[in-house]
Amino acid sequence: MAAFIPRRVFPTLDSLPRSYFLGHHRAGLNKMKTVLSSIDLIIECRDYRVPLSSRNPLFEGSLAGRQRLIVYTKQDLGSEGTLDDKLREQTLARFHAPTPILFSSHKSPQTTHKILSFTRDHPASSLTGSRLMIVGMPNVGKSSLLNALRSAGMHKPKAARTGAQPGITRKISTTVKILPSTDENEGVYLVDTPGVFVPYVPNAEVMLKLALCGSVKDTIIAPATLADYLLYQLNLQRPSLYAEWAAPTNDVMEFLGDVARKSGRLQKGGVPDVDAAALWVIQRWRTGQLGRFVLDGVSEETLERDRIEVEGMTGSLSQARRGAREMRRVRSRAKGVGAG
Repeated sequence: MAAFIPRRVFPTLDSLPRSYFLGHHRAGLNKMKTVLSSIDLIIECRDYRVPLSSRNPLFEGSLAGRQRLIVYTKQDLGSEGTLDDKLREQTLARFHAPTPILFSSHKSPQTTHKILSFTRDHPASSLTGSRLMIVGMPNVGKSSLLNALRSAGMHKPKAARTGAQPGITRKISTTVKILPSTDENEGVYLVDTPGVFVPYVPNAEVMLKLALCGSVKDTIIAPATLADYLLYQLNLQRPSLYAEWAAPTNDVMEFLGDVARKSGRLQKGGVPDVDAAALWVIQRWRTGQLGRFVLDGVSEETLERDRIEVEGMTGSLSQARRGAREMRRVRSRAKGVGAG
């Protein structure tokens, strides 16, 4: 039997939408700018699994003038603690310097306490306490991080709603206390904000990465298309990650058919339900049950290329408006197909 050879390039899908910039994203960003003068520190969350793709230049352009801490969330879903993982983290730290970065897993008290320690030591501009604002792309884990910080710092239950789909937080919240008062100040307070999508995605593969990580709703891209991209990534890592469900393959329909039969996702007559199987494998990967790895290639070269691309984007609301128009066109086409 010939050795299995995975695809080295994923086919270009020009029909995919290139934006998910919604009305509440724009409203949320505008509101963030109005409260910026009272903020001492911005905590920008990015998804560890897509450290380049989850960067939003709108934050750098619209929220300039405040010190920033970058937190790469969901480390437990993208790292196995290998030497390669550690080297990648060191590369990111060098690239961002002097801006500080931390890595977070909401299930790890150690990483939560590191972030609390940083916020505690950050100077406050007022005797009434330090004010922080947490920002990021949709579904990168902002609200989960807020809840973890509040639980560890104040020993109180969660204050922010969370969910598997983006859009749970749709407006700026009231301040939430995450560290108690001391003799020096009145504590540390954090403001949760809605996720804001990048104005325009540079290419279809970035959109697939963001969708796979849950930054856009699962209805925007066909489940089989997203599962095909996941299969491509799994094969680049090691096909043995899905050996329990299917033999090594580059054919997504063959893969989903095997998964449907093995997992019992069948329609009448035993026909595989490929959409249900696709959503199932996507969710298993999102929760770390189908391998823990990073989708973006991280190196000095890719980070520099990303920096140049971002500098070429103005990060302006004019781009965001173009993105919103693109999103409306996508929805209009989807309604037209559904009506047909």
